[in-house]
Amino acid sequence: MKRIFFLFLIYFLIQIPAYSKALAISGHVTDARTKEPLAGASVSIPDLRIYTIADKNGTFYFNNIPEKGKFLIEIKFIGYKTLTRTVDFSTKQPLNFELEPSVIEAHEIVITGSALSSDNRKNSTQVSSVKRDELLSRPSSNLIDAIAKTAGISQVTTGAAVSKPVIRGLSYNRVVTLVNGAKQEGQQWGDEHGIEADQYNTGSVEVLRGAASLLYGSDALGGVINILDPLPAPEGQIRGEALTNYALNNGLSGNSLMLEGNQNGFVWRARGSYKNAFAYNTPDGRIPNTGYKEADLSAQLGFNKRWGYTHLDFSRFSTKLGLPDFERNDEGKFEDEAGNPFTDSQLKNRELLLPYQDVRHYKLALNSNFIFGSSHLRSTFAYQDNQRRELEESADEPSLFFDLKTYSGDLKYYFAEKNNWQPVIGISGSVQRNVNKAEELLIPDYNSADLGIFGYLKKSWESATFNIGLRYDYRQIEGELMEEEGSPKFSDFNNDFSNLSGAAGFTYEFTERLSFKANAGSAFRAPNIAELSSDGVHEGTFRYEIGNTELKPEKSYYADAGLEYDTDKLHAAVSVFNNYITDYIYYRQLNNETIAIDERDYPVFRYVQDNANLYGAEASLTLHPSSLVHFDNSFAYTIGENRKTDTPLPFIPAVRLRNELRLEPELSSKLLKESYFSAELDNVFRQSRIDIFETETPAYSLVSLAAGTTLMLKNQPVKVTVSVNNLFDKAYTSHLSRLKYEDILNQGRNIAFGVYVPFTIR
Repeated sequence: MKRIFFLFLIYFLIQIPAYSKALAISGHVTDARTKEPLAGASVSIPDLRIYTIADKNGTFYFNNIPEKGKFLIEIKFIGYKTLTRTVDFSTKQPLNFELEPSVIEAHEIVITGSALSSDNRKNSTQVSSVKRDELLSRPSSNLIDAIAKTAGISQVTTGAAVSKPVIRGLSYNRVVTLVNGAKQEGQQWGDEHGIEADQYNTGSVEVLRGAASLLYGSDALGGVINILDPLPAPEGQIRGEALTNYALNNGLSGNSLMLEGNQNGFVWRARGSYKNAFAYNTPDGRIPNTGYKEADLSAQLGFNKRWGYTHLDFSRFSTKLGLPDFERNDEGKFEDEAGNPFTDSQLKNRELLLPYQDVRHYKLALNSNFIFGSSHLRSTFAYQDNQRRELEESADEPSLFFDLKTYSGDLKYYFAEKNNWQPVIGISGSVQRNVNKAEELLIPDYNSADLGIFGYLKKSWESATFNIGLRYDYRQIEGELMEEEGSPKFSDFNNDFSNLSGAAGFTYEFTERLSFKANAGSAFRAPNIAELSSDGVHEGTFRYEIGNTELKPEKSYYADAGLEYDTDKLHAAVSVFNNYITDYIYYRQLNNETIAIDERDYPVFRYVQDNANLYGAEASLTLHPSSLVHFDNSFAYTIGENRKTDTPLPFIPAVRLRNELRLEPELSSKLLKESYFSAELDNVFRQSRIDIFETETPAYSLVSLAAGTTLMLKNQPVKVTVSVNNLFDKAYTSHLSRLKYEDILNQGRNIAFGVYVPFTIR
């Protein structure tokens, strides 16, 4: 790791003398009706990772920009329709933008997770974007919890600490998570730990719904969670932020401090975050050992110059997660190992009990975009080390210890646009080595290698776009012969998987208000190491898993289509999807098979394959009759069927209808700005379509309230929020809760407070 760091450092030093005199471009942002300047408007160029703020005259400047080339520019201002424009820098003309007033700001959202950055109306993929302001204002215990309100998104949970994303009924290794351009590699097959990313270090999250193997290869069968860091500070600024929040239910305390700067294109950022919680409370009482601790550090060094940008990111994620594994007495109270009921002081103790997990994730990533005239090359190189310890009997000697090291690279070359044709070619690959460092074994030591090559072509017309692509993938995974306590545990194996997949997409704008998008194609997913070779049980899973080295790769044949309608006061969208998967991999208990371990019977689940079909619909309706009233509604419905057995697939999220009424009064006070009040009703329907080993989940409705404002202390804004989740302390269990089969409820009423202070030093 040290050698890699010094190589990156040498690379930076080589770049420094190559800088020449910076080029600049300027422009103005005004109100389209009054022609008045819009001071404070945000102007960004996502593909160059730069942005600036318009001054009191509505004027903005960009230094260090390419001499020529076409780039998408995004202009945003509160109370106005977001504007996106593609600008040719070779003209060197001033950029003048006029924004239309609108109570719905986000008509056009720039999407960067597709092959080409574009506004969402011209992007065929079904994408939802969750902005940083939303992430900060939504009370949540982790990042996936914060975005799970998006239509089509659910989460597999283990208590309050762990959430794994579910997109249109697919999760685990069928959903790729990107953090700053690099695919997150952290034992995704495991149930009981989430995404190793600092939620406070997130600028926005793009959720790509539907297969995305064309760009991201195996594992993107269900979709992509694209976590983007905030854009670097504007030129010449040094600024930072401090935030803190506290939740009463489980004493969750979250704090984060960030400082960043930009001096003549040299950008830097440093952040430290810490979260801590004790056992969460339910209407049935507190659940012992569901507390957790999380400590995160991250830093960025980079350059934004006229040749493009290059950013070096380092992060260290560390979390300790308690695992609830205690028996109840005849009165339904949890007992400790000595047979004594837990006291309230014990349940509110922030020190974790055995068993618990200790997960650490180290990551070094180099992201670059080099401009060559009208073409450019984007690259991401990353090193990751994921260490997962499970401590059952001793806090010093882990029972399980996986150490997974991953080296990955991704290159995409964007040819110059010609006659509105935009070609892209790419190559990506990774090498992995996983080693067991404890006596107990669940999976063997293994090596894995991936290689993918793709080509993509997009054609644009005034009102339509068409894209098509082709990709070839190859994966090799090699498991090693291993013994446990002197007895053979795993046989060696060497599996190769390859696939050719394709995709096509189309968008059409019937009018400025009505647009259509559709996609069709194929995708694939190679079996993961747990599906191929797992043999054992560990804390938190409550089952014994047995893998199958004869598994075939999954192949998906999918299609989706959607309509969107926008006015100044209304946004409506509806989409349908169908995903047919051959050789779908899942685990099943056969003939009620069990195994006794340490005086406890565990159900035995074996990995099997059948053809499957997942289909459904999503819809959203946002009404803004005035600047005061905002009424947001979303609906999601997914059905999963096993085509061989004609039975439902396991772990499919229930139908969900979400309604939120938000009031944003314009207060005359100079002290209070951007105030809001909201009431939310989350209706989750009964899930009766279940596999043979599942149980039905009753319907439930949750009511939540929230309020917030920005206090203006002279020129210093201080954002304050307060929220109440599950207002009526509803006793419920999510169908995707892993604790459901231990008769453990989801979290009860939770009152949370938050304070966010952005500040500028220079």
